[in-house]
Amino acid sequence: MSELFSKSRTSSYLEIPDWKKKGITAGITTRKGGFSQQPYDTLNMGFHVQDDYDLVLKNYERMENIIGIPARYWISSKQVHRTDVLEWDDSLNRDNITHPPNFELEYDGWMTNQRNVLLTGVFADCVPLFFRSEEWVALAHAGWKGTVKGMGPKVIDHFLTHQVPLEEIEVVVGPSISSRHYEVDHHVVQHIPFDMQTEDVLTRSDETHYYLDLKQLHKNLLLKKGLKEQQITLTNYCTYENEDLFYSHRRDQGKTGRMMAFIGFE
Repeated sequence: MSELFSKSRTSSYLEIPDWKKKGITAGITTRKGGFSQQPYDTLNMGFHVQDDYDLVLKNYERMENIIGIPARYWISSKQVHRTDVLEWDDSLNRDNITHPPNFELEYDGWMTNQRNVLLTGVFADCVPLFFRSEEWVALAHAGWKGTVKGMGPKVIDHFLTHQVPLEEIEVVVGPSISSRHYEVDHHVVQHIPFDMQTEDVLTRSDETHYYLDLKQLHKNLLLKKGLKEQQITLTNYCTYENEDLFYSHRRDQGKTGRMMAFIGFE
C-alpha cells in the first residue's frame, strides 16, 4: 500500500501532496517544532488538555504562519464522539467563524465549499478522515464510537445532498492507532455492525478481547456505501508506534498532546 502522506517542507506536519496539486491544503501536524513542554512536547494543538494555554496559542500561531490561511478563518468545535457534521457554505458569514478553541459548537465532522477556510480537528489515536470532491472538502473525527455509528458514510451523505456524484468523492483515512496496538473487549465489539465483524477488522487476542482495525473498518463501511477501492486510501502511519511523530492517548496513558488534522481549499 503506497503512502499518501509525506513530510512537508517543515517537520511540523505531514501533507497530502496529491491533493495539494489540486488546490487543497490537507494534512496533520506532528509533535515536532512547537513550544509545549513535557509531556506535551512540543507542538501540542489541544487546548483542552492540561498544557499551558499560552504555549498552545504559540503553537497555533506557528502553524498559521506555515499553512498561510489566517487563523480567524479556521473552523473548530468541541469533539464529542458523535456523527454531526457542520457545513460551512456561502450562506454563512465567514467573519463570524470562531477559530480554535471553539467549545460552544459540538461537531465531529466539518465540511465546506469555501476558499481560504480551514477545517480543523484534534487527534491522538482516533481516526482523521479526509474527503474531497471538485467543489467540497470535509474532515471528520472518529474513535471507535464514531466509526461504528457510521461517521464516514454520514459525511458521504452530505456530499450526496449537494448532488456530488459518488464516483467523484475521494477519501483518505489518516494517521491513527493500528490494530496491533488497539485491543478492545466485547463491549466495543458488540457495537460493530454484525456484517462488519470480518477477519480483516477483528482478530481475536484471547477469549474476551480482540484487536480492532479502525482504518479497515472505515474502508469497509465506505465500500458498503458504494465507493470503489480506488477512491479510498489508508495511511500506513500508526500514532502508537511512531512516537517521534505523534501523540498517542493509549501509549501515553492519557497524559499527552494532540495533533491537528486540517483541510481546506487554497
